[in-house]
Amino acid sequence: MREKISEFLSLAPGVKVLVVGDVMLDEYISGSATRISPEAPVPVVAVRRRRSVPGGAANVAANVAAMTAEAILAGVLGADEAGQRLRQALLEAGLQPDWLVEDSGRVTTTKTRVTAGGQQIVRFDAEDTSPLAGAALEAMRNRCAQLLPSVQVCVISDYAKGTVEAGFCRWLISEANRLGLPVVVDPKSQDLSRYAGATVITPNLKETAAAAGQVIETHGLHGAVDALLPVIGTSALLVTRGEEGMSLFEPGSAERHYPAVVNEVADVTGAGDTVVSLLAVALGAGLPLREAAAIANLAAGVAVSHHGTWAVSAAELLAAAE
Repeated sequence: MREKISEFLSLAPGVKVLVVGDVMLDEYISGSATRISPEAPVPVVAVRRRRSVPGGAANVAANVAAMTAEAILAGVLGADEAGQRLRQALLEAGLQPDWLVEDSGRVTTTKTRVTAGGQQIVRFDAEDTSPLAGAALEAMRNRCAQLLPSVQVCVISDYAKGTVEAGFCRWLISEANRLGLPVVVDPKSQDLSRYAGATVITPNLKETAAAAGQVIETHGLHGAVDALLPVIGTSALLVTRGEEGMSLFEPGSAERHYPAVVNEVADVTGAGDTVVSLLAVALGAGLPLREAAAIANLAAGVAVSHHGTWAVSAAELLAAAE
């Protein structure tokens, strides 16, 4: 595996990835809680640290950049203070916010997590999930149409925040197919037909069950997959299964299973972002899907060993391979 990872890392700097989707700001407020508030039966957190990092599609781009590939990020943020902090977080991660669309009618999607003693107490979400429309939608299409001819692979990071609705997804995949580009999709919609034609779609177990309209504990994973493969046409399905690893289903090929490679799970936040970003870089480098999935599986094991949103580095991936 070390040889494959070394080859992958040598190819990564030549790969340019277009990441399109729901960008977010992930905020972490941490401290200690030693008393209960006299105002309500809730803990009082003495704040010791605040940090902001790219989340959602922005975390996918950060993972791509951490692999030394070039990430170009297209998404939408609000004309607000959170949007400014997201721009700064992107710059600190080595990413340029130049291709983001600023929409004064939306708030920047922000997830604020409060932890005490290493345990999450509460999460606050600020978001607008209405479908992108009007000038903002037109600007997104124009940016993507301009960027697609210059990249080797495209990622659709759908967090159901309105940026990549059905019509936009179908248009983007069609344009990428016309240019011969692989497309990796992290789906949130239960209607997987909107992603048909992508190279690979990466739902987790819960998303797979919802899309198939089945209870996997009753019908089994294969029953759900059999229901979904005709819906997504030529696309492959890579089902992420948590502690059980990942399973790859390709039309006309035998299933392939990748056991989880995890020493200790600290936090699963952002693990799906790691999977799609590594898949994209590997496919953009010309590696076959089965090899790309093995690399992504290894990287996911590294990501979940960290607390919070984490961009896996090339050095960490190489160390994991050893």
